[in-house]
Amino acid sequence: MFIQTEATPNPEAMKFIPGQAVTGSGTASFTAESGAEASPLAQRLLAVQGVGEVFLAPDFISVTKVATNDWMRLKPAVLGAIMEHYQSGDPVLVRTAGHADGAEDGAAESYDPEDAEIVIQIKELIETRVRPAVARDGGDIVFRGFEQGVVFLDMQGSCSGCPSSTATLKMGIEQLLKHYVPEVVEVRALG
Repeated sequence: MFIQTEATPNPEAMKFIPGQAVTGSGTASFTAESGAEASPLAQRLLAVQGVGEVFLAPDFISVTKVATNDWMRLKPAVLGAIMEHYQSGDPVLVRTAGHADGAEDGAAESYDPEDAEIVIQIKELIETRVRPAVARDGGDIVFRGFEQGVVFLDMQGSCSGCPSSTATLKMGIEQLLKHYVPEVVEVRALG
């Protein structure tokens, strides 16, 4: 098994591409604090000392390390854990109460029903223009709400905590949405 690795704009995160389906569809994010019962793969990766977060996407895994560790030491252990997982035959995600295979976290979206047409436009732009670009960098961005011209987004994977995420959000995503959807006045990241 050959696993490709790619650096991301976030120096604390690295993208791992196993050449096989990871979630198949949807995304899932795990930390040691939140628990990884729903993912044997995430459990293996979080057991590697120095791994702080695991983000699973349809065809890649984004691993965020604890800042005090370096990738030279950590990368071989992460590659080993991924390889061990795929050789074990265990599923990437398992069904648990309240968590379906490959399901996103299911956080509720918030917007006024009168803004439904605007929200459809925003979601379409995010899905077709933003998410593919962000996935190339090992992350994901999910629409969470629209209120009084402000779009609320959840930044996941390598985007979460990335030093350049604010610039991406303001100079990239916000400008794109403002251009195509005049009702948008600002974009904000949640959490």
